Amino acid sequence: MATHRSTIRAGELDVGYIDDGSGVPLVLVHSGESDRTQFATLRAHLGAGIRAISYDQRDSGITVNPPVPYTLEDLADDLVALLDALELRDAHLLGTSFGGAVAQHAALRHPERVASLVLVATTPSFAMCVEAVDELLGMSHADRQNAVGDFFVTPAGQAELTARAAQTLAVRDPGQSARRHDVARRHEVRDRLGEIAAPTLIVHGTEDRLAPYAGAVLMEERIPHAELRPIEGGRHAITMEFAEPIARWVREFLGVTAA
Repeated sequence: MATHRSTIRAGELDVGYIDDGSGVPLVLVHSGESDRTQFATLRAHLGAGIRAISYDQRDSGITVNPPVPYTLEDLADDLVALLDALELRDAHLLGTSFGGAVAQHAALRHPERVASLVLVATTPSFAMCVEAVDELLGMSHADRQNAVGDFFVTPAGQAELTARAAQTLAVRDPGQSARRHDVARRHEVRDRLGEIAAPTLIVHGTEDRLAPYAGAVLMEERIPHAELRPIEGGRHAITMEFAEPIARWVREFLGVTAA
């Protein structure tokens, strides 16, 4: 399948998406401050045999939604509406940061539609990361871009990746930002992790300030079929800085062997 970049009607929304490759469907769920374009580096390493689909959540990219409050449950339903629009019975989900929260809620709310979970640099609870996240969200867009080096990439990767990571931070108007930040603050599933039935791969940097490593350990302990792959010294943008090993682990996890 050739790369398709457009919008699709999914439920009540016009959703921006990128549909690339063919094979096992893998939906890439972007972080709180990014959009569907966040996964360019990871896509380059996923290889043949994977149909990689990324999309814009509400108040992101080119998706069109009404300017009203919504919940993580709504975002989980939006994801499933996208699967319906693409005529997919189920799919594997890879969510990073806030996208990992959306993926967790989708697995809890629609278990029959989630073939497996890959949770990258995410948390089961906003309460576990409130101080660092509030610090970042309290910045202007320009200041947030300037802080990328400290929050997102390792010292070794800063020279090469800081500018590229900053470009993944989407520009939103105050209303869009407020709605998304409000949703993030209400994320709490620590007591429900045992209900996640999907096989789960957890990938996490041990030096992640925005989603502390303790959250990854807790998810591995409480999700019944979970495996944790730590990245020593990794920070928050590991899907970019460590795209090659993460793509390899994802391929192994999905059982995709063709290069």
